Formats: sequence, structure tokens, C-alpha cells
Amino acid sequence: MRSLLPHLHRWFGLFMAVFLFVSGLTGAIISWDHELDEALNPSMYKASWEGETATALMLANQLETQAPNTIVTFLPLAIEQGHALNLFVKERSADTQLDYNQIALNPGTGEVQASRMWGAVSLSRENLLPFLYKLHYSMHLPDIGGLETGVLLMGIVGIVWVLDCLVVLWISFPARRSWRKSFAFRFKSGGYKLNFDLHRSGGVWLWFFMLILAITSVSMNLGFQVVRPLVNSVSPLTPSPFETAPFSEYSTPHYSREQILERALAEIEERELDLSSPLGGIFFARDYNVYGVGFFEGGNSHGDGGLGNPWFYFSGEDGRYLGASLPGEGSAGDIFMQAQFPLHSGRILGVTGRVIVSFLGLMVAVFSVTGVIIWMRKRRARAAQSLRAECA
Repeated sequence: MRSLLPHLHRWFGLFMAVFLFVSGLTGAIISWDHELDEALNPSMYKASWEGETATALMLANQLETQAPNTIVTFLPLAIEQGHALNLFVKERSADTQLDYNQIALNPGTGEVQASRMWGAVSLSRENLLPFLYKLHYSMHLPDIGGLETGVLLMGIVGIVWVLDCLVVLWISFPARRSWRKSFAFRFKSGGYKLNFDLHRSGGVWLWFFMLILAITSVSMNLGFQVVRPLVNSVSPLTPSPFETAPFSEYSTPHYSREQILERALAEIEERELDLSSPLGGIFFARDYNVYGVGFFEGGNSHGDGGLGNPWFYFSGEDGRYLGASLPGEGSAGDIFMQAQFPLHSGRILGVTGRVIVSFLGLMVAVFSVTGVIIWMRKRRARAAQSLRAECA
């Protein structure tokens, strides 16, 4: 069995190398996506005005009135001084296709001061960070037959990565007497020996963190297909509204954002919940006719620190309450699922966690490159050995 494991590691590694190299480098960058994007595209984030502003809800309603085939799918509710109101939109029906899905409104005038297609395949200044973000989890592979092939493929890569982490732990300690070698770096030797140690010993030192990244990457891409069913078999999960709501492309809500926000506040009062954060944002999942209402401070939609933000879900069809995700509450399985994005992004530890994840992303790329170098070196050695045997 032990003799088979190095071969598994080799083929697992070769299958994953390019994907993990790209994901590692992009992950190191997108840990700071908002800050970098704002620096590159101030018109998407900065705005100046004088006097009072309309509310975010009023500005969103005004936009939809001016562009009847546009529906706002994510709306921050807090207007920050000196910042544009940054919201996401989709076409309301198949009759018209928009060439943008993200808009920056000037809160003082309500005018669109910038727009773009978030996630477009483009290295232009305005699209660079969204391009890298989507590249990280989908490689920008096109959908086929309604399936997100890139997301599914990267989920499979994550599963292989989890298995490889277990294989690596076993083959890194072939014997008790030589366990120290698996932690050592031969810096003075340089060359191939250092390359080998960076791959093996570096992987051992960071093994636990690599395993966390691998597991959470599966959760990000194959949460409903793989992770939730597995977790649910151990600790029952609270049903997600996106598991029970029927898929209905281009659905139109019968309840307005204002009505849903009233229901969210009433639900909190009825349940006597003490939330420390204000109303932060509202989204509409058009394909499921589901609203989500989040509670967070302005600019913290990612939920830096802890297990993220509280979210409440409501039907756009009849306004009924569909459930909630409250950080730290629910079954052990619920809390495990809540931790997946905060762990994967490092945001569970705030800025410190993001620094750690950036470093880990770079190391994932290093392990990919050093692994390929080791394979190429051994492949040449085997080829030379076979040639000598033939000539003998």
C-alpha cells in the first residue's frame, strides 16, 4: 500500500498543478480585492456630492424606473460619506441583455457614474480584479448545458486536493527514525535539494492549513452537491431556502424591497433577537425568487471577523419567512457550514487572517511549481536509466 501512495501523490499533483498554481496566485491577490479594486477604479467606489442624499432604496427604485428591464439584485443600504452606492443588477426578462451587471451611483444625484460587467474575461483596469476573482474559482470555463463547468471542475480539484493532503501526510513520514527530515530545509545545499525540501517540508509545516483550504474549496464549489449532504449525515443541517425554492428563471417578486425589510425587522422583534449590527444590505436571487436581508456595518458585506453576518430569507412570491443564517447558532453542522467562507478567505480572523491566506496562496503556487520540477527531474532520470539499460 505504501508503495502505491507516492504514485497517487504524483498523479494527483500533476492533475492539480496548473489549477492550484492559478488559484494560489489569484487567491493571494483577491484576499485584498476590494482595496485593490478601489485603487484601480476610483469611479466605481468614490463619489462627491453636497447636501442631503436620497436613501439607497429610493436610488434603487429610481434606477429601475429609468431602466424598466433592469432589476437590482444586490443593494447596500448604508450610504458611506465620499463613497458611491455600488449595486448589482440583472435584466428583468430575456427580452433585453445588459452589457453590465454592476453599477456605481452617485448618492447625491442618482446618476450612474460607472458600470461594468463583473467577471468579464478582460485584463482591462476596470475588469482586472473581478476577472481574477472569477478565475480563482471557475477558470472562466464556459457553462455547458446549464452546468457551471468551471465551478464543478474546481470542486473536483478540491476533492482531489483533500485526498492528496491525506496521502502527503502518510508518505512524508516513511519511518520514525527519519521524521526530522520531513521538517528540515537544506538552504545551504540549494538547487534541487532545496526545491525538494520546499515541496516536502514546506508542505508538512503547512499541512493543516492546506487541508483547511482544500476542504473549504470543496465547500465553496460543491456545497450543495457534496458537502452539505455529507455534513447533514453527521449533524442535521437547517434547510437552505435555495434547496427548497423552485428554480424559475427571470422570476419577478410580488413584494417590494421595502416590504421585505419591514418583514425582516418584524421577524427580529418577534424572535426577540439582539443584533448588534444595523440593516446592511438586501439581495434578490432572481432565479429562485428569494430575498436575503443582511445585518452588517457599511462596507462589511463580506463579514470580516467571526463567522460572517446574519442573513434572513424571504419569499419574493408571498413574502413569507424562509429561514435565517445566524453566526454561531444552529446545529454543529450549521456552524461548520457557516465557517467555510470565513476560513477559506481568512476573514474569520479579520485582516490578520487575510494576510495568512495571501501567504498560503503563494505557497500553494510554490508547491505546484516545485512538485512539477521534482517530477520532471525524476522523469529525466528514469529516461536516462532506461537508455543506459538499452545500450548495455
